[in-house]
Amino acid sequence: MKRISLAWQIFIGLALGIIVGAIFYGNENVVTWLQPIGTIFIRLIKMIVVPIVVSSLIVGVAGAGDMKSLGKLGGKTLLYFEIITTIAIFVGLLAANVFQPGSGVDRSHLTKTDINTYVQTAEQTESHSMADTFINIVPTNIIQSLANGDMLAIIFFSVMFGIGIAAIGEKGEPILKFFRGTADAMFYVTNQIMKLAPLGVFALIGVTVSKFGITSLIPLGKLVLVVYGAMIFFILVVLGLVAKIAGYSIFKLIRYLKDELILGYSTASSETVLPRIMEKMERIGCPKGITSFVIPTGYSFNLDGSTLYQAIAALFIAQMYGIHMSIGHQITLVLVLMLTSKGIAGVPGVSFVVLLATLGSVGIPVEGLAFIAGIDRILDMARTCVNIVGNSLAAIVITKWEGHKLNDDKIENVA
Repeated sequence: MKRISLAWQIFIGLALGIIVGAIFYGNENVVTWLQPIGTIFIRLIKMIVVPIVVSSLIVGVAGAGDMKSLGKLGGKTLLYFEIITTIAIFVGLLAANVFQPGSGVDRSHLTKTDINTYVQTAEQTESHSMADTFINIVPTNIIQSLANGDMLAIIFFSVMFGIGIAAIGEKGEPILKFFRGTADAMFYVTNQIMKLAPLGVFALIGVTVSKFGITSLIPLGKLVLVVYGAMIFFILVVLGLVAKIAGYSIFKLIRYLKDELILGYSTASSETVLPRIMEKMERIGCPKGITSFVIPTGYSFNLDGSTLYQAIAALFIAQMYGIHMSIGHQITLVLVLMLTSKGIAGVPGVSFVVLLATLGSVGIPVEGLAFIAGIDRILDMARTCVNIVGNSLAAIVITKWEGHKLNDDKIENVA
């Protein structure tokens, strides 16, 4: 009997989780029994992310060359990220203006959700500027940064350490050999943890559905449809065009990443698939130095799905309150989102925190977020898929931009 593929196992776990959650809607025992399983799975993934990023980046940088080539790579990467995320914001604004998801919504029929946690986080970071983000890239204590999972600081240290290993030549070989072994070992551990993915997905989605139920989507159904439609359009049209320019088919890439997309959608966490994406991008020919730099950096600077959603959510709340947003106000919103989303990159619940830090500056009531917080998990699942495809494609684009060739056959064979 043919073994069921991981993608199908995860999909079955997703379907069963939805069924169990719907049957036991409102039953607190579901949360009591299933939440620990989902939490353990997420923690297992988070446990391996930092070792993989550090070891892969050090090995990649040590073999990549000098500071000049790395600076060139970093400049191209950040330029690409800024262009794509700006386009994502405009796609979100276009969708919200055309389909008007907030028009006619009766606030009295909506359930308010407590957003105090997000408000406190936003208050802590509201003075956090773009300049602060770049300052904080340089760690004062790398051990503390590793413990906190501060990805930008970890990337900076790993790059510098890799350059140091390359500079000392043969003396650095034992260190390089150690990190190569670490990377290989951690990728093996990743593949073992992924065998638990169907169980983790079942638990996480079961808890979500049992808490909020399917009926919670009905009052805000138009918002969900617009967000999902805009994100599908962004992947197929915008990223599809980018992929075509780079010499790839977006459909081929989606097929190649089907396991990761189902897992990311189910868990609403891009972090759960970061190791697998890095491994798969290397498998099709993206150099380790590019993959290990572009993809982790993209998790802070290339959140296409998150910025697209933020644009739609901002206009949805304005429309719900009957506030007219002129072209000038919307341009201001674009500029504020561009800065805010980068200025507090890496903050937990970043999409909500960014919106809290943005809405007030353009005259939109912040309390409107309480009406959509209840379905944020459903929207976050879609955002995660866009972020996964966007960062995977970024590795391909930068690889081609740097003049490297990729192995198309690998995608065909695996897909």
